[in-house]
Amino acid sequence: MPIAFILLNSDLGSDQEIVTKIKEILSVEKGLKFEVQGVYGIYDIVVKIEADNADHLRSVITNKIRKIDKVQSTLTMMVIEEQGRS
Repeated sequence: MPIAFILLNSDLGSDQEIVTKIKEILSVEKGLKFEVQGVYGIYDIVVKIEADNADHLRSVITNKIRKIDKVQSTLTMMVIEEQGRS
């Protein structure tokens, strides 16, 4: 199951609005498991998404999460599946 971690920077004061929007978007997508957390530090929000297939995962990230208003930037890290889970 492909997994991605997405680090987001948001407009000042819009963190909760974006977290809510991400949860709305991801909760209606079939075949996804996700976690969304606001964080302190260089990034404002961290999202972990597991999908049934890599194409679906990439599509959700590119076409839905990255296009949310008030998201300034994202950094996506795809987990290397071949290394297995520890």
